[in-house]
Amino acid sequence: MIKELIAFLEGFTTDERREQLLKVVNERTRYITVGLENIYQTQNASAVLRSCDCFGIQDVHIIENDYEFNINPQVVIGATKWLNLNKYNELKNNTQSALRKLKKDGYRIIATTPHRDDINLEQLDLNKGKVAIILGNEREGISEVVKQEADEFMKIPMYGFSESLNLSVCAAITTQHLSNELRNSDINWQLTEDERDELYLEWLLKSIKKSELLLEEFNKRNNTSFKALNF
Repeated sequence: MIKELIAFLEGFTTDERREQLLKVVNERTRYITVGLENIYQTQNASAVLRSCDCFGIQDVHIIENDYEFNINPQVVIGATKWLNLNKYNELKNNTQSALRKLKKDGYRIIATTPHRDDINLEQLDLNKGKVAIILGNEREGISEVVKQEADEFMKIPMYGFSESLNLSVCAAITTQHLSNELRNSDINWQLTEDERDELYLEWLLKSIKKSELLLEEFNKRNNTSFKALNF
């Protein structure tokens, strides 16, 4: 029935818009995901989300322990509209539950920090399986929990006097490099057909004015119960 709903909604948008949505959906991946732990600077948070959207990474996992995650609309420029943001904020320390969920979903936990057993970004082997890149906050970096639970440690090699990069710059370099590596590999990195349909439907609903009324009309005609998304 989801395909019937998609066909119904497509009648209320332009060919150009449909083509754009489908093109981006087909470039989305869940093979790589990003985890943000305890980020407190809105500009950095927003820039990371924008990079994820730019490089086709659909899911971002937001861990709120000491700080609430907020975005700057002028920086993010609507990127959050097209991403799935998964927040962990119900416990005193939410890092453990976030990492447990990621591992359950088959992700390797990749901690971004200099470490005696670390590898350079270009050495990260995507063929070994899905990766969750965990970025710590601007002051302390990743927590001890991440260090203990990480499967691998990764750093961006640098050759100057500065010892670290701004969080948003680190995220942009990492997501661009890994996205490019993934698309030039033989890995099956794209969303499944069902995932593509669900995401395309979500984006159609977000792109059409008063789509909740159209959804009600579709449900009435077909005796179905699709629910409007929260946006």
